[in-house]
Amino acid sequence: MLRLRVKEVAEEKGINIAKLARKADLDNRTVYRIVHDPFAEITTVTLGRLAEALEVSVKDLVEDAPGHSSD
Repeated sequence: MLRLRVKEVAEEKGINIAKLARKADLDNRTVYRIVHDPFAEITTVTLGRLAEALEVSVKDLVEDAPGHSSD
């Protein structure tokens, strides 16, 4: 299962939820949910917007999470 690293990357770059939402053209609630639930299901479009807003590649925002099943 993949784990989202949006929270960690945003913190490293000093970007809060509101600013990230604005830069990615996403709703604050959507970004809040993604930041607080690293296993949230999101679309590739949303992931791409977040990566672009954070100026990183999509692969920098995901990591393998051993021990978590996808059931």
